[in-house]
Amino acid sequence: MTIGVPVDSVGRSGGTEKAPAALRELGLPAALGARDEGDLAVRIRGEDRDPATGLLASADVLATTTMIRAAVAASLAAGERPFLIGGCCAELPGALAGARDALGVPLGLAHVDGHLDLYDGNTSTTGEAADMPIAVALGIGPAAWVEAAGGATAIPERTALVGFRDRAESIAHGMRQPEDLVRSPLLCGAEELRARGVAASGAELAARLTAAGPFWLHLDVDVLDEAIFPATDYLQPGGLGWDDLAVLLAPLAASEALLGASLACYNPDKDPGLECGRRLVAALGD
Repeated sequence: MTIGVPVDSVGRSGGTEKAPAALRELGLPAALGARDEGDLAVRIRGEDRDPATGLLASADVLATTTMIRAAVAASLAAGERPFLIGGCCAELPGALAGARDALGVPLGLAHVDGHLDLYDGNTSTTGEAADMPIAVALGIGPAAWVEAAGGATAIPERTALVGFRDRAESIAHGMRQPEDLVRSPLLCGAEELRARGVAASGAELAARLTAAGPFWLHLDVDVLDEAIFPATDYLQPGGLGWDDLAVLLAPLAASEALLGASLACYNPDKDPGLECGRRLVAALGD
């Protein structure tokens, strides 16, 4: 089943909060062979940073997490495999929390993203919740957000961070680095993916996660190179191509241990004619 999460953690209308409606109109639920549950009644509004959490629109971020958490838990309890159509990466802590609630224990995570997303309320330069979901999942993000998710939701040794290209920038901004937190062999930036072979890396990643137990898959479209997918907000060179993405995701999507998935950071406002959206729907359907 698909669940729309129309949020953008910049705190204003537009942007990625339009993605669920646009991708639904382009046929994403049908391409996935999924029943569409429509959108959750969530929005993130406000451009002031909360002094306690460091988040823009903190109250809305926490409320969104609570609503996503309940929706994912209910979906899994009903025997469904939820696919969240975001929206931005602020959806991830709620998704993992709901899956953890349904399982009774934390789970693994395949985080396919151009960014590490390990900022917190102090190190994030923007205060956008989309900077911080992995920190929240590991229990080290803003305390109120971790509490809204019911504590840590991902197992560090089973958290795979794949496709990132922001290492230098994150170090410059004082973000805690993944080696200090994850202590996992499942760290692979875009350059390393290509050096090792994307297909081989995807197969190894899927095998490791599957052997360890249930996991969640999160895809941020900015893992793709800016030249082929400009319809996202934080563009970087050196990303993956469409063929790379296909061979990386295929073994993860085929895994018996995959509980659910989430998609984030497509911005229809930056996609005249919706060509990027059409290509994304085709890729995910394939």
